[in-house]
Amino acid sequence: MPRAKKQDKTAGYTAKDIQVLEGLDPVRKRPGMFIGSTGTEGLHHLIKEVSDNSLDEAIAGYASEIIITLLPNDVINVTDNGRGIPVERHAQTKKSALETVMTTLHAGGKFGGEGYKISTGLHGVGVSVVNALSKYMKAEVCRGGVLYAQEYERGKPKKAVRKVGKCPAGVSGTSVTFEPDPEIFKEIKFSWKWLIKHFRQQAYLAGRVRIKIIDERDKRERSYQLYFEGGIPSYVDYLNRDETPKHKNIFYASKEQESIQVDVAFQYTDDIQGLEMGFANNVYTSEGGMHITGFRTALTRVLNDFGKKNNLLKEGETFTGDDVREGLTVVVSVKLPEPQFEGQTKAKLGNPEARTAVEAVVAEYLQEFLDKNPQDAREIIGKCSLSARARKAAKAARETIIRKGALEGFTLPGKLADCSSRNPEDSELFIVEGDSAGGSSKQGRDRRYQAILPLRGKILNVERARLDKMLASKEIRALIIALGTAIAEEFDISKLRYHRVIIATDADVDGSHIRTLLLTLFYRYFPELVAKGHIYIAQPPLYKIQLGRTSEYAYTDAGKDAIIEELKKKATAKGKAKKEKEVVGEGEAVSETGDSGEEGEEAVSAGAVAGEGKVRGINIQRYKGLGEMNPGELWETTMNPENRVLKQVNIEDAKEADKIFDILMGAEVAPRKRFIQTHAKTVQNLDI
Repeated sequence: MPRAKKQDKTAGYTAKDIQVLEGLDPVRKRPGMFIGSTGTEGLHHLIKEVSDNSLDEAIAGYASEIIITLLPNDVINVTDNGRGIPVERHAQTKKSALETVMTTLHAGGKFGGEGYKISTGLHGVGVSVVNALSKYMKAEVCRGGVLYAQEYERGKPKKAVRKVGKCPAGVSGTSVTFEPDPEIFKEIKFSWKWLIKHFRQQAYLAGRVRIKIIDERDKRERSYQLYFEGGIPSYVDYLNRDETPKHKNIFYASKEQESIQVDVAFQYTDDIQGLEMGFANNVYTSEGGMHITGFRTALTRVLNDFGKKNNLLKEGETFTGDDVREGLTVVVSVKLPEPQFEGQTKAKLGNPEARTAVEAVVAEYLQEFLDKNPQDAREIIGKCSLSARARKAAKAARETIIRKGALEGFTLPGKLADCSSRNPEDSELFIVEGDSAGGSSKQGRDRRYQAILPLRGKILNVERARLDKMLASKEIRALIIALGTAIAEEFDISKLRYHRVIIATDADVDGSHIRTLLLTLFYRYFPELVAKGHIYIAQPPLYKIQLGRTSEYAYTDAGKDAIIEELKKKATAKGKAKKEKEVVGEGEAVSETGDSGEEGEEAVSAGAVAGEGKVRGINIQRYKGLGEMNPGELWETTMNPENRVLKQVNIEDAKEADKIFDILMGAEVAPRKRFIQTHAKTVQNLDI
């Protein structure tokens, strides 16, 4: 038998299979690598990339005004009164500098030249990436009294840069208009709220730069103007607008340290939660970085030294980093020549020199601040001492729970009806309200992978309580033990026993309140569960609509109306058909109720459409609690993966979520009252 010929694995893989992407083609091929995603976040990132160039001009002192305009069809224009992008021939590319910047990756005035000492657009891909991902773009530049322009289509120039008019004497600047490409972005809809929030932040950081946002998308034009003299101390004051400050004066330090401009402002509040916001060259670093680390180190060291030196600490008492950050609102802004970000989305700053610079500046200015403001110093040290005592109490409470769990062999709560599966990926935990719902859900569930934990009453509002008081709650302890992750320093997400934690509460005011309390608990003490998509909200039906032997469920009032309307149409159609068959053979009449004599479906199909749009024979049941459903109904509507509707809880904007929780669940009444008055008209399904 002849030996089989060994196959050449290199066959079919030749030079023609190597694809070379030229110009901006790599951006269109893999847009997510450059803007993070092609969803809402990536769409808004386009505005950031274009406006960053204008902000660079403002930071460098060359621009004083930036205008962002939303034009019809979600076209964006960004205009500044800076120096204007150079238009002369570039020695390397042999093209206009404007065309080079707009169509070439890694081209710009931010790579060691004299154009900018600092800049937000580190990678030099900003405006060219926007060009690549735009169906249409136009760049206009005023320089030397001449207006230059060039148009592009999906990153490619339509014509060369040309003179199109004149500019007034002494006027310069750049205007970029772009239309995002629908081939890249499935939904193109810019958020007015996002624009105001983002550019308010930039106006505070830049300081003394006027930023105007104009919306011309509909007939009712609106505009918003931002200008702040105070810089980041004003920003801290704005962030604390709904909080009670612990000390009057806002700490502020501003100094250039080893070619790095450091600006830090902070103030303590009565809140338990803290808020740290770090910026590098006006770019928000959501994951912190070296500048935040430097601030934390200096703050902890200086407060400990000051407290001991002035006998404000008890013997042996030392603050930890957590102690000094409780209730602290801080903004740390650094401006440095060559920032090292992690990825194009710039979530974390990696420059070690930023840590050294911030630490040195904060240590110098904070010592001086505490010496000059003794009353503020006492309030700050007192706040940190209270945090330290609460931390020790919480640690003792956690150790008691852990020790108790060990003695009992980590016994799960008696009220927990666990599932038989031991694979967390397959398992889900339903948190239900009360024994009645607990009984129905335990009978209706699939025991293989569905666990039930009934809660009795409303759990503690953890927004207003420290960890030690929280752990004293029997219901919260039961939930923590059921989850298996522990809490605080002992938290370990790898020990999570259920990968779907489902909040299933009643569709009334009390149910909504319990759901909010649980969400507050998860957001404050189990944020990783929220961030990784493990928290869900069940959507039980509001109505059961029954006609004869058949039932349908509606999850909204609109859904109920649609079902009833459909039944009316069917009833009318069947009624007409019935009338046409009233006489059969030699005048034999057919009974309206049918041969069975039963009312219901047959009665309605005979045309029993009542007055005022109602259908005779329909029974509508309004559910307010899960306990009102029998086990079969609960399984069919709320627990069966094939039929149920679950809402996954996620956080698009952590800082905004933090603020909302403070307003809704915090101790201050006035902000909550304003929130309710503002949103009262948008409330649906209000149960009074």
